[in-house]
Amino acid sequence: MVEPVGNHYVIARPVYSENAFNEEHEKLHRYHKTFWDHLKLYFSCSPQRVKKIALNLFPVISWLPAYRFREWVLSDIVSGINTGLVAVLQGLAFALLVNVPPSYGLYAAFFPVLVYFIFGTSRHISVGPFPVLSLMVGGVVTRLVPDDSIGNGNSTNISAINDERVMVAASVTFLSGIVQLLLGIFRFGFIVIYLSQSLISGFTTAAAIHVLVSQLKFMFQLPVPGFNKPFGIIYTLESIFSQITETNVADLVTSLVVLLIVFVVKEMNDRYKEKLPTPIPIELLVTVLAALVSHFVNFEEKFNVAVVGKLEEGFQTPVAPDVGILQNCIGDGISIAIVGFAVAFSVAKVYSIKHDYPLDGNQELIAFGLGNIVGGSFKGFASSTALSRSGVQESTGGKTQIAGIISSVIVLVVILAIGFLLAPLQKSVLASLALGNLKGMLMQFKEVGILWRKDKYDCVIWVVTFLSAVFLGLDIGLATAVAFQLLTVVIRSQIPSCTVLANVGRSNIYRNRKDYTDIYEPEGVKIFRCSSPIFFANIEFFREKLITAVGFNPLRVLRKRNKALRKIRKMLKKGELRVTPVCLICMANPMYESDEELDNNKIEELDQPTIMTDLPIRINWSTDLPPGITVPQVNIHSIILDFSSVSFLDFSAVTVLRKTLKEFVRLNIDVYIAGAHEGLLDKLERSAFFDEEIKPSMFFLTIHDAVLHILLKNDIASSPKLKLSEEKGRSNDNVIIPRNRQRSSECTV
Repeated sequence: MVEPVGNHYVIARPVYSENAFNEEHEKLHRYHKTFWDHLKLYFSCSPQRVKKIALNLFPVISWLPAYRFREWVLSDIVSGINTGLVAVLQGLAFALLVNVPPSYGLYAAFFPVLVYFIFGTSRHISVGPFPVLSLMVGGVVTRLVPDDSIGNGNSTNISAINDERVMVAASVTFLSGIVQLLLGIFRFGFIVIYLSQSLISGFTTAAAIHVLVSQLKFMFQLPVPGFNKPFGIIYTLESIFSQITETNVADLVTSLVVLLIVFVVKEMNDRYKEKLPTPIPIELLVTVLAALVSHFVNFEEKFNVAVVGKLEEGFQTPVAPDVGILQNCIGDGISIAIVGFAVAFSVAKVYSIKHDYPLDGNQELIAFGLGNIVGGSFKGFASSTALSRSGVQESTGGKTQIAGIISSVIVLVVILAIGFLLAPLQKSVLASLALGNLKGMLMQFKEVGILWRKDKYDCVIWVVTFLSAVFLGLDIGLATAVAFQLLTVVIRSQIPSCTVLANVGRSNIYRNRKDYTDIYEPEGVKIFRCSSPIFFANIEFFREKLITAVGFNPLRVLRKRNKALRKIRKMLKKGELRVTPVCLICMANPMYESDEELDNNKIEELDQPTIMTDLPIRINWSTDLPPGITVPQVNIHSIILDFSSVSFLDFSAVTVLRKTLKEFVRLNIDVYIAGAHEGLLDKLERSAFFDEEIKPSMFFLTIHDAVLHILLKNDIASSPKLKLSEEKGRSNDNVIIPRNRQRSSECTV
């Protein structure tokens, strides 16, 4: 019964062990589904299940009929036009990162949007090229079709090399789509949880550095080969600075001017976004202006600048991926699939929380997988979502993926009709536009200081991820970062927080004894808490901390006691000891034995429980023993293990824990476990944890239940009256330890 008294509460209930609680309160039997049950359910077929699968697989069926045409259509059209213009320019710019002709970036900005409209669950992200993924695909392209394969550089050879590179980009994109599709079908959407926010931030920042370095060759117009290997960024910078005197000044000046304008206007968009009805489309304005200036001034002939050139008109014929290429880029395909999904899902999650609608990670994998499969078939490259482009779609009023369809129409118009107008555009302008979109990622450097103050482990993960991705490459760097992140989890769980608890305020609250002054510690009782799962990697640490907390090694004491009993029996047999009602008197000169004899003389027998039934007197280990016999003193009679934070025990931990508890029990120390959840108890039963020494009665609901049980047990042992009353009935617990209590045998219950 619970009675509130002001801001206090008083509880009157029995002291419960797990067994006593289950005896008094009937427990419902719940059937837990097995793996085969889940498998049968997954492959079951019924009209309701078919409908549910159809709605989940095609989310457009759910939201399109409920579309508020009059309220939303105008906002979606305006948003779609703005997003489409940005998508065109980013598609052209990010194609340079992939090392393929710019027109293929338009395919990557078109097909995935159509697929995502049908299969995607986010209403606000803009699907298409993303600089990090583009750079990862470009790394594969450079590795399989290196720059030195161009040879003499004639137009025929360059065209053949470009075709080969397009095929590599399309094949690795197709492979990443297959990986994402399979992950979605087999419900592996949770895989994104292994990429923490710190890891993603450090990785995308490193990718921004790679993007910056990769675009320098277009800004300086230098023939820099690709170095897709560890420390490739160092080799790239070395190649650039070794040719710095050959820089095309016109391209460099154009790049710097465009970059300055883009940064200034984007800063204005951010600062005055509340006042502006729509962000200033600076990329579009700069592109149109640069194309016009380049056309009328004829930069290509006068200053020998590199231009986009004639764009492919219409669509390419769908192609099957090259099997040979697929075999050489399996690891890259997996990395691209995971990174693309992680970035897109994290952005989509932000908008789903902001606008309050559900997001399905598994369906997102299927949507992006199909998008990359279709895009790769039409010679596009890997897609995800660009942060800036999604921001434009959402900030300009986009309500649904209708805005995405409108943006794809804009891209379609450029592909079919007006792409030729971009032919005189300098590649250095596209490079500057690509760099202009990196501001958000480069500003993530500020997170290092914040993370150091909040969580040093996350800060170290950020720094290690950044450095490994910058110097080892994005693929190896990502694998290194994930491995390091999992290592930090192992380290943190391998060295868990273990504390000795005490009662605070004479109530039912137990906290670290070092943190409070008003504490009460029952005499002879140690309360030990482990705030972590216990498994093979930290069970020895747990045991060492427990031994430190109690102040002695139970196995050592047990062996000392058995050794002492063996010696006492030998001395009694020889008549060297005389038994008195009070103690044993030595009748001969004592003989001391070394620790080496203790540890090596039938050591298996020394680990067994102490047996005194054959002795004429019961040995009291706390009193003086015969000369020559020394046994460490044990000043506790009970240990309480708080397992409320222990979520699981593996078999290795169960084995060591059972052995450790047996050692304490054989020293006549009562061991209790409090707060263990039911799954843990079931696991212990299945693991044959219990026997004659380790019994289920040692488990209690709470620490306070165990403490009061110990105090009551000691009071009964020392008072015949209490012992008689205990036999008549069961007492209640008022959860308050009286302040006037002097000894542990004077508890009020």
